[in-house]
Amino acid sequence: MTADIHVFRDEHLLEHSDALRSLYADAFCAPPWNEGQERADAFLIRLADNVRRPGFTAALAFTGSDVVGFTTAWTTMAPFPTDRCYPQAAAGLGPERTREWLCGAREIDELAVCPAARGTGLADALLEAVTADAPEGRSWLLTSVRSPRAMAFYRRHGWTQATHPSPEGIGTAVFLGPRHPARALAALPP
Repeated sequence: MTADIHVFRDEHLLEHSDALRSLYADAFCAPPWNEGQERADAFLIRLADNVRRPGFTAALAFTGSDVVGFTTAWTTMAPFPTDRCYPQAAAGLGPERTREWLCGAREIDELAVCPAARGTGLADALLEAVTADAPEGRSWLLTSVRSPRAMAFYRRHGWTQATHPSPEGIGTAVFLGPRHPARALAALPP
């Protein structure tokens, strides 16, 4: 699938809200995520606030006028946040590494592509679009260990797993981007 990728850094992204909601629902309402339609609605509400975050960057992939994929990101501010899944990331890294590795880095929040675009390289191109100018190459993300497919995708594309939740598959894992200077310092799995 050939797509044109456009980068957004402000509220103009919201002009594509219907398409973003639809892509979010396609990606996250099915297993292993199992988020309901109300979570797709909540994503749009969060997005209206997120476009005002420092360092906000989003990339949308278009085929013609159709949005077929997106990713959103911003700069993780200090002190490190304590809502959503942030406490799990901080617990896995410890306070010093959390501050040094994640604060001030480009944080990937969401990544979704339509089913027809999966396996085409589009997701990797979207990630590259939002991390290309990450401060000092520092980018990171969280993903659920409930999705071995997502975990394998990030590893294949040069992301380094920095935290290793329980072997029972409960929790989230921090991944450092391909150009993050701390990649070599990340702990190996137990």
